[in-house]
Amino acid sequence: MIIDVTGPDVYGNAAYKKLFEDIMSDSGMAVALEKVTLILDPATPLFIFSVLMRNRPESKKVADAVSIRTEGNEVHITIADENFAPQILSALWRLYGRERVDQQTRFDIKINDADEDKIANIQIASGEDAKQEIIGALWRVLPEGIKARHNISEGRLITIAATEEIMTSELKEKALAVHKRMKGDADV
Repeated sequence: MIIDVTGPDVYGNAAYKKLFEDIMSDSGMAVALEKVTLILDPATPLFIFSVLMRNRPESKKVADAVSIRTEGNEVHITIADENFAPQILSALWRLYGRERVDQQTRFDIKINDADEDKIANIQIASGEDAKQEIIGALWRVLPEGIKARHNISEGRLITIAATEEIMTSELKEKALAVHKRMKGDADV
């Protein structure tokens, strides 16, 4: 992840970059980000964070995260992407009840009297959920008390402007300019 920080204080820029890296890493979002621009203007105050994700967030179905097969009246799945294990298990419990879902190992699950196609097509994540998680992580990086926020989201690119003052059209235009610069030639 490439991070560009612009602000009036060299020490503050470095500290904010470290804070950003730590929060994104702790939230599991660092691997999803390709490029980041942080504009820090505490005098205004205005903070603009623009992030370009590695991939366009998209919805995921169980079939995207498991290998699946049917043996008799049992469906067996092996979770290949452990990031989705809690969502998969929760969805199976909701659909079939805990008594029909047998988690044999951390990644192997057997479902009695189940339909393979129905299981394969269960949605376990939406692209919008992924964007909201990234936006939530970005908000955690913002200074306490910065409550007026303006979000711009387009494909793989998210830009947030935040101030403790009124979010004027001037501030929104600054955020849009950063958003457009980040967009550049990127396939958003």
